[in-house]
Amino acid sequence: MSVLLGCIADDFTGATDLASFLVKSGMRTVQLIGVPDSPIDLTEADAVVIALKSRTLPADQAIQQSVAALEWLKQYHCEQYYFKYCSTFDSTERGNIGPVTDALLNNLGESFTVICPSLPVNGRTVYKGHLFVNDSLLSESGMQHHPLTPMKDANLIRVMSSQAEGTVGLVPFDTISKGTQAIEQAYERLAETHRYAVVDTLSNDDLYAIGKASANLKLLTGGSGLSVGLAKNFEDKGLFKIRDNSAELSKVAGDAIVLSGSCSVMTQKQVACFKQSNQSKKISPLDIASGKTTLEDYLAWFDENRNTGTLMFYATDTPENIKRIQSVLGVEKASQIVEEFMAGLVTALDQRGVTKFVIAGGETSGAVIKALNPSMLKIGASIAPGVPLAEISGEFAKLVALKSGNFGNEEFFKKAVEMMS
Repeated sequence: MSVLLGCIADDFTGATDLASFLVKSGMRTVQLIGVPDSPIDLTEADAVVIALKSRTLPADQAIQQSVAALEWLKQYHCEQYYFKYCSTFDSTERGNIGPVTDALLNNLGESFTVICPSLPVNGRTVYKGHLFVNDSLLSESGMQHHPLTPMKDANLIRVMSSQAEGTVGLVPFDTISKGTQAIEQAYERLAETHRYAVVDTLSNDDLYAIGKASANLKLLTGGSGLSVGLAKNFEDKGLFKIRDNSAELSKVAGDAIVLSGSCSVMTQKQVACFKQSNQSKKISPLDIASGKTTLEDYLAWFDENRNTGTLMFYATDTPENIKRIQSVLGVEKASQIVEEFMAGLVTALDQRGVTKFVIAGGETSGAVIKALNPSMLKIGASIAPGVPLAEISGEFAKLVALKSGNFGNEEFFKKAVEMMS
């Protein structure tokens, strides 16, 4: 048994982000929650994405989990491997992107790979080695205020160099614009003296050229955008034929719920938009920590308002309020309270028969998925670029949408609920 593409993602929303692009490109894709304990029948899968929750772990733990995922994937003799991180390169000065990529290269016995977080369809581009979010440098985009991985430097060469063991070079846009052959030649030159190549990327056409030039690299690293041309690579090699029906999911009856833990700029707009026409209840880490409110209070509110339409629970807040909460509780404690509360909430809602879950935020999605405890997600059609519907199979099927913070437009929650119906 073999799988064409074996992927390791450093958070849950990132995993579904990547899987959605693979499905759209014609690859039948499954997402696994953590590293399985034993082999799984993957006969029908062209690509497998293992979702970890390693983005904010200590580097040694992130390395351990990522290498364990790689070792599990190697039993399927993957043609290529893919380490997926966020298109905003979420990390700290200590990692985890650099240390994990070092470890994966070492495990595979490889000496060179690319660094490509770009996702132009969502406004993430790289020019002269600097990562932009729309028209702003990463360090001026709002990501400098991220509560767990504040990104205060947009220079990917500098950021990666501070984390990784090997040296980091650049394939500039002048080379990218000349196409696949020029990019391949740049790789060959850089590989003589560098371990990593940051690639400038301004459009989807650039991603296709970079992907084609990277067809023979054993390990790829990047955001989801780099995956757009990989199916064509495998087809060109005669390894499979692009599928037309890779996004089919089951129809699921039942109630939907929106749970938002992200505090990104776009998620704040999405929460405000959804509140205009739907009942919502804010989750206060301070009130939970003090015992002022309990899970039972929130569930009582749900029971009282269940028949009014799709409800929303949200911990989404402004950077100023987040800092105030963190000053009282501490950064890790504040995040832990929200994650544990969301996990308890979704468990209770599941028991109440809720079958459709729209989740905003990587850490929140991780907590929710662990609470639902699926072994596998089947990936379906995209709600927005990088955010697909996914099905949890079982005696009673469920639908989930796991959204990274800044993905989707202001009406994303409404659209997700409509597509689930």
